[in-house]
Amino acid sequence: MENQILVIFGASGDLTKRKLIPSLFQLYEKGMLPKKFAILGVARSAYRDEQYRELLKDAFIKYTKPEEEAIVKFGEFLNLVYYQSLETTNPESYEPFKLRLQEMSTSLEIPDNYLYYLSTPPTLYEVIPKGLKAQGLHKESAFTGFRRIIIEKPFGYDLKSAQKLHKVLKGVFQESQIYRIDHYLGKETVQNILVLRFANGIFENLWNRNFIERVEVTAIENLSIEGRGGYYDKAGALRDMVQNHLAQLVALTAMEPPSVFNAESFRNEVVKVYQAFRPMSDVDIRNNVVRGQYLASTTAKGENRGYREEEGVDALSRTETYLAMKLYIDNFRWQGVPFYIRTGKQMPTKVSEIVIHFKPLAHRLFKCAGCGCNSCTKLIIRIQPDEGIQIKFGVKIPGSGFSVHQASMDFKYENVPSFSFIDAYSRLLLDGMQGDSTLFTRTDAVETSWAFFDSVLKLWEKDPEFPLYGYPAGTWGPKEADALIPDSYWTNPCKNLTNTDLYCEL
Repeated sequence: MENQILVIFGASGDLTKRKLIPSLFQLYEKGMLPKKFAILGVARSAYRDEQYRELLKDAFIKYTKPEEEAIVKFGEFLNLVYYQSLETTNPESYEPFKLRLQEMSTSLEIPDNYLYYLSTPPTLYEVIPKGLKAQGLHKESAFTGFRRIIIEKPFGYDLKSAQKLHKVLKGVFQESQIYRIDHYLGKETVQNILVLRFANGIFENLWNRNFIERVEVTAIENLSIEGRGGYYDKAGALRDMVQNHLAQLVALTAMEPPSVFNAESFRNEVVKVYQAFRPMSDVDIRNNVVRGQYLASTTAKGENRGYREEEGVDALSRTETYLAMKLYIDNFRWQGVPFYIRTGKQMPTKVSEIVIHFKPLAHRLFKCAGCGCNSCTKLIIRIQPDEGIQIKFGVKIPGSGFSVHQASMDFKYENVPSFSFIDAYSRLLLDGMQGDSTLFTRTDAVETSWAFFDSVLKLWEKDPEFPLYGYPAGTWGPKEADALIPDSYWTNPCKNLTNTDLYCEL
């Protein structure tokens, strides 16, 4: 890995303190950073290097609750961290920033390889690249070293804004320099979907419309919007979770095997899935999309505020905090197989999983107990909280007769002590440092995904009376979503978790 300087714009923000710095420290602990490496935090506040390091140390202790040994080690790591005040909207501020970068490269003997990370509000995604361009900090060559930029979602709020953002970024950087980060793709179990499918003939041979009845993709939380009302009320569940995270999970589940495993081939197959999403008319959207908003409730954990009572939320808001959708992928492998996706705030648990429901046998010989025959055989890929893979299948109940009961086989990463974990942000930061764009989203994937979901947003905008169903906080969402799956029900994630007391309020 080449020696380099990582520049974090938005260095005093929550994402930097809660995620980026702890993830970089994890790489430092494991000896996975470049031999010569430095971090330059950039924000408006006027800190000296030592003041900024103390700020990060306080945040590290507050959010990670480390042991004393880790605190000492973190103090050593902070020697790699520096700070530069910069008013991002003021073009004149970028000149002293450039001088600071050059001074660091010289004094620390680090080649001028720069990785920029925009941990900022999306409004600055179009501002900061122009500031870098004005100082020539965007150009890379054999003489200047590499220049890469990582940006966080959202990559636009609809197709038009995504195209505008792309135009601005491409006016400064080449596509090969742009890394759009989706932290879901950094999770081990998400990447394991590919290995599970393409390294095991037992699964890949069944991975099609002939053997699979339906696919469910779930990403739900037992939290409210956590003080993000100003952002969330302008975004909603579709923009916040569906167009990016859940669409990515659908793509990984449905994609064809690439001819070779490299960034270009892998991302080509992702785009092909998005291109195969069956377009939805207004009638299709009304029949196949259910949105909801959590209401005030009382549970065993206490009183829960309704969404409209949250700080920063319009008292008459029609922003969805829950979304369920049925979609189809029109290609040879998946024709006719429904994919059901759902996400929501203030659910009974926090879980992300993919459930593959296999078709029942045409002729049923045995009586089923404890599960319907249609739901006995399934494969569950759990992304969080207890990362792993679970297979559920029918077995004979001991004793007379041939009644069938559902049993399971489990694999969990936590049960394999030889595995050395790094978190999702650590993995993606490491890939960015190495110039590996495989797990980052490409421009055409962003725009193709938006082209599909844009029709939903346009109908909501055109028809302000489109149903928005209320559901009490702490429940499974509006009952109207159950109608999306005929003669069946959504998989209850609580029944698949090992420790339901920890994650579920049953």
